[in-house]
Amino acid sequence: MSKLAGRPFFKMNGLGNEIVVLDLHGTALTVSAAEARAIARGEGLAYDQMMVLHDPRTRGTDAFVRIYNNDGSEAGACGNGTRCVAWVLMRGDSRKRLLVETVRGVLECRRNGDVEFTVDMGRPRLAWNEIPLRDEFADTRGIELQIGPIDQPLLHTPAVVNMGNPHAIFFVDDIEAHDLARFGPLLENHPIFPERANISLAHVVSRDHIVLKVWERGVGLTQACGTAACAALVAASRRKLTDRKARVTLPGGDLFVEWRESDDHVMMTGPVELEFEAAFDARLFEGMDA
Repeated sequence: MSKLAGRPFFKMNGLGNEIVVLDLHGTALTVSAAEARAIARGEGLAYDQMMVLHDPRTRGTDAFVRIYNNDGSEAGACGNGTRCVAWVLMRGDSRKRLLVETVRGVLECRRNGDVEFTVDMGRPRLAWNEIPLRDEFADTRGIELQIGPIDQPLLHTPAVVNMGNPHAIFFVDDIEAHDLARFGPLLENHPIFPERANISLAHVVSRDHIVLKVWERGVGLTQACGTAACAALVAASRRKLTDRKARVTLPGGDLFVEWRESDDHVMMTGPVELEFEAAFDARLFEGMDA
């Protein structure tokens, strides 16, 4: 029987990006990949990411957070999920700021209102071996990768950025003109991405507005992806398509992203929503896969 049975959790979302927050502070419990998959299959529990809070590892931080995709794999960052974590940790108190740590590093979260938070996502990683890519590219503003015939590709020359996880961004005139549900799995698992990648289609509407559609690594099509919004703004700015601050419109709504010149950090602002609180039913974990 899983030791997670009976543990309370929060079902939340950030712009429709489905999030489960599980607080394991004060325990030695961890979540296995099989348990993560079992929870995602639970009725009403389907999530894009599960944020699992552990006791701090670094002095001055409020929690160490492990992030699970719904296939049981782990991610290094999740912007929408981090805002949900901030809401959980700051509810019921007057704090306006906290620090959480992931495998990517320490992230600062600021509360702007009851349900709006800003997360400092840190500096983007832009070198080919930081993404990481299989092959060396001197310029990651556009790499050699395409889908379709060599002389008339459907998608080509994506920008690549690491925002705690790898992202490839294809700039297109119309994001709905391409079947991302079909191409997403192929591109996510392309050999050029040794750790797989999140795949985005981005349409630049103006210097301060990007429309985005995302296939998330280990998840699939999603209503919103905070790290993808950050990666898209960085990629667009590097290509001189936008300024360093823009509204990023995803199927679930708008995020506001700024790539600060002062310290190279990417700031992401958006809302969260609590759907319900409950406890895990023991039956969730019966017959778990390995």
